[in-house]
Amino acid sequence: MSSATDEQRDRDRHSASLDVEQLSPDEVQEGSRWYAVQVASGCEKRVKTNLEQRIQTLDVADRILQVEIPQTPAVKIRKDGSRQHGEEKVFPGYVLVQMIMDDESWQVVKNTPNVINFVGAEQKRRYGRGRGHVKPVPLSQAEVERIFKQTREQEPVVKIDMAVGDRILVLSGPFKDFEGEVIEVSPERSKLKALLSIFGRDTPVELEFNQVQKQS
Repeated sequence: MSSATDEQRDRDRHSASLDVEQLSPDEVQEGSRWYAVQVASGCEKRVKTNLEQRIQTLDVADRILQVEIPQTPAVKIRKDGSRQHGEEKVFPGYVLVQMIMDDESWQVVKNTPNVINFVGAEQKRRYGRGRGHVKPVPLSQAEVERIFKQTREQEPVVKIDMAVGDRILVLSGPFKDFEGEVIEVSPERSKLKALLSIFGRDTPVELEFNQVQKQS
């Protein structure tokens, strides 16, 4: 009788272990939330790399699930008119961490080099002077969906090293070799307006970014 009971108990344990192994990613991540973490300026990628290494070393991958730097595509127009494709951070100075918050997971993130603090609500000290403790506040599901939808769907941001008042030289088109002054920049259209001296008169002309070169 005892042997039969032991066998049944073993089968139950084996069945339970199979159930755990077959959990879907959504079920495994149940209870996790996304948090914004402020980091030192320009250290976003370094923090992501270091934190991901610490997650493995400290064996907390079951509680710190993802580290992301939301980015959107960007195109930078160089001075010679050529285009450099890359990415632009949505929130410079921050990384997003999906995690199940407890004392240990909080410590792992907080003690990562170049991490400043979680974004949250500051709790005042009960006594003494100085700043109090920041209680991490998770992002709402709507915020998370908006952020990641933006990274997936946003059109490339066009950036150009030009501003109103800059002097330019036209490289191509009917106004080739004309010089002028920028009076308007439209990155979303990849165009600018410049005053060119035509027949002795300053005339506003719209030009493509790749038609002009900034003069020093």
